[in-house]
Amino acid sequence: MPHPIDTHVGKQLRTRRILLGLSQESVAKVIGITFQQIQKYERGINRMGASRLYEFSKLFTVPVSYFFEGADKDEYNVTGVAEEQAAFEYEQVNSRETLELVRNYHRIPDPNVQKHVADLVRSLAEGKTIIS
Repeated sequence: MPHPIDTHVGKQLRTRRILLGLSQESVAKVIGITFQQIQKYERGINRMGASRLYEFSKLFTVPVSYFFEGADKDEYNVTGVAEEQAAFEYEQVNSRETLELVRNYHRIPDPNVQKHVADLVRSLAEGKTIIS
């Protein structure tokens, strides 16, 4: 069973990789490891050493501390329903579709268009009819 911190670091790795639009294969090639190793890191199955974390931080242009952000929250100390709800919300926010939506949203050059897209998504989520 992976340690919760290794799992957290792996999720942070996956999130950043997807936000940057990078494949496991491309990251592995730059770092000098196999894509299977990236998979194991992302699942928390294999623990990363300090030098590996440093390599990822440089590749992803984030501080090493990025990989530990949020790890000090109570998500590893809660039990029962609260733990299941926290895991469900984390998976929703960090799904590939959500991360790609965020990445593409931030690639929209016009702030007015970004606002309209955000308004559209909000309206759809609230069940409002946009088109009649």
